Amino acid sequence: MTYGWDSSRGAYRTPGAVESLTKLKETGSEWIALSFYTYQNTIFSTDIPFDYGFTMTDSDIMFAVKKAKELGLKVCLKPVVNSKDGLWRARIGFPEEAYDYWAQWFESYTNFVVHYAELAEDLECEMFCIGCEMVGTEAQTEHWIKVVERVRKVYSGPVIYNANHGKEDGIEWFDQVDLIGTSAYYPVGEKPGDSEETMLKNWEKVKGRIENLHKKFNKPILFMEIGCRSAEGCAMMPWDFEHRDLPFNEEEQANFYSSVMKTFWDEPWFAGFFWWDWSTELYPLEEAKNNRGFDIYGKKAEAVLKDWYFNK
Repeated sequence: MTYGWDSSRGAYRTPGAVESLTKLKETGSEWIALSFYTYQNTIFSTDIPFDYGFTMTDSDIMFAVKKAKELGLKVCLKPVVNSKDGLWRARIGFPEEAYDYWAQWFESYTNFVVHYAELAEDLECEMFCIGCEMVGTEAQTEHWIKVVERVRKVYSGPVIYNANHGKEDGIEWFDQVDLIGTSAYYPVGEKPGDSEETMLKNWEKVKGRIENLHKKFNKPILFMEIGCRSAEGCAMMPWDFEHRDLPFNEEEQANFYSSVMKTFWDEPWFAGFFWWDWSTELYPLEEAKNNRGFDIYGKKAEAVLKDWYFNK
């Protein structure tokens, strides 16, 4: 599970967050991706500052990792850079020939990532994610190779990069990481409320593409993000978090979970799922049937997950 995304500073350290982490463990999940973000001002900024009023502190992270390990969960530390102008982080970047801008940005980004890589090493995190959906930067192969080299000087565990679905083939430096990650928000539904059968058919098409990526680099493939909301039509656009007017549909979400499990579970080159996502503050269980978010707590998708993790 991705845990604690979009949480404010201090949110990991509340009693509710500790209870939520305990309930996450009860799903049978073995790992969390502890994912948090800081901002650069615009997609064209070359500096990534530490925001003393917003960004999670190291103490926040230490607390969450400690609690996760007490519960027997492994941790992938996943620091992310977003853009304060509201544009998606995939748009961060500069013209190809803007060499000085690229150098300045990567220097700042490397400093950002290496700080958390050192923290991941100190906290004995079992995996470290060096970036997430930075599509506009991914063609800068030499810069990314240097990022990996710097991270490996301070972190001794496995390193992963989180590409975006449909963009994995454009990354030539996947040979530098230990696992290939992707945000697998593939649109496998064809109509609102679609069947598991339809989703299975469309996941098979995705599987061929993903297996080719594995064969090219000989690296395990991991869905660093995957999920969809419990809302009508969300398997057609699993990435969607904006359409709040869609009617509740937990069956479609459960079909999404079940179909992708059946498709990838037995593949020897497939490393697993980090489901998106599990909140630090869960809604009351009696409100589960009104929640149209990604959380699966108290929904049919949670029952699907538990069945796979405990019984299959």
